[in-house]
Amino acid sequence: MPTYRAPDGTQLAYHVHGEGDPVVCVPGGPSDSRYLGDLGGLSAHRQLIVLDTRGTGRSALPEDPASYRCDRLVEDVEALREHLALPRTDLLGHSAGANIATQYAARYPQHVGKLALIGPGTRAVGIAIPGETRRAVTQLRKDEPWFPHAFAALEAITEGTGTDWDAISPFFYGRWDAAAQEHCAASRPTNDDAVAGFAAEGAFDPPTTRARLAHHKLPVLLLTGEYDVNSPPRPVAEFAALFPDATYVVQPSAGHYPWLDDAEQFVATTAAFLG
Repeated sequence: MPTYRAPDGTQLAYHVHGEGDPVVCVPGGPSDSRYLGDLGGLSAHRQLIVLDTRGTGRSALPEDPASYRCDRLVEDVEALREHLALPRTDLLGHSAGANIATQYAARYPQHVGKLALIGPGTRAVGIAIPGETRRAVTQLRKDEPWFPHAFAALEAITEGTGTDWDAISPFFYGRWDAAAQEHCAASRPTNDDAVAGFAAEGAFDPPTTRARLAHHKLPVLLLTGEYDVNSPPRPVAEFAALFPDATYVVQPSAGHYPWLDDAEQFVATTAAFLG
């Protein structure tokens, strides 16, 4: 597996899928990037360079736990670009990884060709997602057999009285079938320090990030699922409005992992955008 060294010396790993012009992919979590797979077959159109963020997958644990902070992870992406000797690169971020990719684009716009944000987290730009917005998305699933138990667990978590995160897992998938359950089991973060440190104080500076993004006309795709309770369509549309050249797409009947729910649709949309 190829590796490189971050600016602080931490050895980081990445995976390569397919051939052609590269797209650097930043996973969410922070968790093992294997959950991305080859993004439903996107690797048939572009070479995917998938980063294991520090402390996850095959990447080493850093000496300084403070380096798990989102804004500091941006420099790991820049070090990867330099390692690959790419003057510019297209960049894809999923979920929490979209916060890294967004801050990277704001900090290094000269090094980004196109930016694809899939089921994007919105903390980097300061867009809050109210509980009622998430509830509205969950109601689209009210006829599912697992809905009553999952919704009760979500309400308890929202109210601060529950912690049964496993129970709400079906809300993250367009179909809660065997494939989704297997993917869910393999996608859970395993590094508690990385999760806790990601959004530590100082990780995000929304006013600065917004101001920088508003002045750069890089093409941006923001794609989320109709059922995505993590990244509901309404706040993602608000996110898209921050960019001068944004393409906003809601994939029907998809959850937080749209390449699993309808790989053909996801790949067609994303490949067409990336070119």
